[in-house]
Amino acid sequence: MDDFFPSAYMTTEMDDYVTQDPLDYSGDYDTGPTQATGMCDRSWVRQFRGWYEPPLFWTIFTLGAVGNLLVVWIYSTVRNRLKTMTDVYLLNLAVADLLFLCTLPFWASDAIKGWEFGRGLCKTVSAVYKINFFSSTFLLMCISVDRYIAIVQVTKAQNWKEKRLFYSKLACVAIWVISTLLAMPEFLFAQVKTGLNGTSFCVMVYWNNANNRTKILVLTLQICMGFILPLLVMVFCYSVIIRTLLRARNFEKHKALRVIFIVVFIFLASQLPYNSLLMVEASQAANATITDCAMVKSFDVAGQVAKSLAYTHACLNPFLYVFVGVRFRQDLFGLIKSCSRRMSKDEIPKISMVPIRPSVVTDTETTPALSL
Repeated sequence: MDDFFPSAYMTTEMDDYVTQDPLDYSGDYDTGPTQATGMCDRSWVRQFRGWYEPPLFWTIFTLGAVGNLLVVWIYSTVRNRLKTMTDVYLLNLAVADLLFLCTLPFWASDAIKGWEFGRGLCKTVSAVYKINFFSSTFLLMCISVDRYIAIVQVTKAQNWKEKRLFYSKLACVAIWVISTLLAMPEFLFAQVKTGLNGTSFCVMVYWNNANNRTKILVLTLQICMGFILPLLVMVFCYSVIIRTLLRARNFEKHKALRVIFIVVFIFLASQLPYNSLLMVEASQAANATITDCAMVKSFDVAGQVAKSLAYTHACLNPFLYVFVGVRFRQDLFGLIKSCSRRMSKDEIPKISMVPIRPSVVTDTETTPALSL
């Protein structure tokens, strides 16, 4: 999609523009000054992308679609209405992941045979991808805040129950608006670029200004808003939750701690490598120091792997944040059991909501606690 360290190897069809961001494999060669040769052969990187990305993207798309559609189905048919803050956030998270997953087939096709869908769809798909990237991370952040309130501020959580539900819906509206604003660079700078081999690609093409200020600003905004801010909030909330649970005399304490560590670990494992490379790229845009062709190709490949790792979060979210909830699992198993009895299509499965052990993932009527 985009390109690491293009300042060392620029091919500009338009004098006023330069390419950016992670992964632009728009041509097999990029000309420019290098320490080794005057021309960097990057055809192998292009071939690697065509071999590596499509099967992985389709796998993420399939698994993520099944998991997130199940979430939407349960909330829309079994529960009928959103009762808690967590319900609101989880439903919006599933919708955001589904919209994000819808962009992966386009990028899979782009990796194999280039961009064949026109400039308008290039901008739209790029913007939709970035909107749902930001909204997903913001929603994960809100879920951690909601768990903090439910476990650490138990009395306030009970007293402000109705207000919390209203505020959660308001927060979701704000998240979608802010995410759309943060995706404006995709609307402005996404272009269809033709490489030296005649193949077209959908890439980010930034205005060529002093010291690549536009590129650095966009990358910095993505790193800070899409990774550092949610990470700091999640670390703070879960740290306080862990301290509270350690003091509590609760037989579910160890299960709760396990869920927290898994959630934070998966977020770091999927997002840290990609954002680390974005930091290096922003630094490179400010002061180009990497000019060796082999090094550039290595970072290109690393960017592909890190990007695809970040994408896996879309198919893991249902299992991390929804399916671990006792109530949701009960709803799902009841729905499967009802379907197995070949119920008529017009009959909505009725699942008895028997009392269960509370779970922070489901934010039940009583004091929540994480469970697996």
